[in-house]
This record gives sequence, C-alpha cells and structure tokens, in this order.
Amino acid sequence: MGNVTKDEALYQEMCRVVGKVVLEMRDLGQEPKHIVIAGVLRTALANSRIQRSELTTQAMETVVKALSGVPVSASREG
Repeated sequence: MGNVTKDEALYQEMCRVVGKVVLEMRDLGQEPKHIVIAGVLRTALANSRIQRSELTTQAMETVVKALSGVPVSASREG
C-alpha cells in the first residue's frame, strides 16, 4: 500500500471512528445526525478511563470540531 502520510492516516482514522459510531447508532435504532455523532464522540473523549492512541484521540477531536463547529477544548471547559 505504500507510505501513508500523517494527514492520510488521520483521515482514515476519522472515517473509521465516524463509521463505528454510525453503525452503533443504527444498531440502537437511532438516526445518525451529525450533531448526535459529535455528541457521542465528545462523551467518549470525556471518559478518561479508555486508553486510545494519540491518532484516535486526534481523529475524534477533529471530527467533533468538523461536525459541531465547537472546539473540543471549549466543550470540556463548560
């Protein structure tokens, strides 16, 4: 497959993270709206007991920012 740049790796991880949330929501009978997906990821990020790679954390934060327009750090402060 060749060398993957940091941006490509981040994009692939973002797609994986969003896909996982959408499929889990579908399994629960929920409609995967963008603001709900952002909320699910924001809640997951707030759970410090879960160990994740730096790439996954960065991907989750980037998705939250892209979907909600609210930076993750601002949502953590409130």
